[in-house]
Amino acid sequence: MTEAIARRDVWFNAQDGTRLYAADFGPLDAGNTPLLCLSGLTRNHRDFEPVVQAFGANRRIVAPDYRGRGQSQAAADPMSYQVNVELQDVLQLLDLLQIEEAAVIGTSRGGIIGMIMASVARERLSGLMLVDIGPVIEPAGLRRIAEFVGVERIFGSWDEAAVFLSQSSAGFANVSLAQWLTVARRIYRDNGNQPATSHDVRLAGTFPKLEDIDASLPDLWQMVPALASLPAGLIYGIGSDLLSSDTVAKMQTALPELSVTPVPDRGHVPFLDEPQSREAITSWLAAVERTAKS
Repeated sequence: MTEAIARRDVWFNAQDGTRLYAADFGPLDAGNTPLLCLSGLTRNHRDFEPVVQAFGANRRIVAPDYRGRGQSQAAADPMSYQVNVELQDVLQLLDLLQIEEAAVIGTSRGGIIGMIMASVARERLSGLMLVDIGPVIEPAGLRRIAEFVGVERIFGSWDEAAVFLSQSSAGFANVSLAQWLTVARRIYRDNGNQPATSHDVRLAGTFPKLEDIDASLPDLWQMVPALASLPAGLIYGIGSDLLSSDTVAKMQTALPELSVTPVPDRGHVPFLDEPQSREAITSWLAAVERTAKS
């Protein structure tokens, strides 16, 4: 992280006693809408380093680690690894930090949590930027992700971890090994200079089984209308195997004011350091502030 940007470590106990962590960046009195960054299924707050670097000097940015991920404690009950529980953890964090309303950037699972938040806690949400997620989740992407969830990996070096990511991430192109190394350092924990899985492998217990992925998936379209009253955007990788171009087109039809930003040479998920991503977030935050003042 950029040293000039303030950082505060936040620890708190969830309602079931699980010890949770969040990173709280930027000025406390910026005078604009705080930004809440919600990561993907197995990811953590470090995914949003580019967002903090780009916007943290002039805006408060809060990025939690879900239970069982990153620096947060593994849950005693692995069946609590559910989006509704994670949303309650997030709302408890906002209460703790006395943040009444936030703009949310939600990557993958974080976007689903953001859509649920729009449906059940609309008063806490001032805008939603979805990152490579929509109401239809492609089975091919879920099958690929299923290969990672619940698998404890320890690599011999950071370069080895970077190579693994480059070979196992679908839809990416023109990404250097140095870039993959940066991403690896965000995803994995440092186990004595050996990169290792940073999520509780019991998370697999709440992930759809392969036969369920192929048979049926939940319909999330019922949550889309709640976004119509919000400044909303979508950033997606053109090579994504989790979000199809057909779903993107249908989202644009359902939400005519949705700002949509395709990112070339990216799959699931964009790194958010791309010029297209930064411009999309800048425009969306401007819309959030215009709405707040109206």
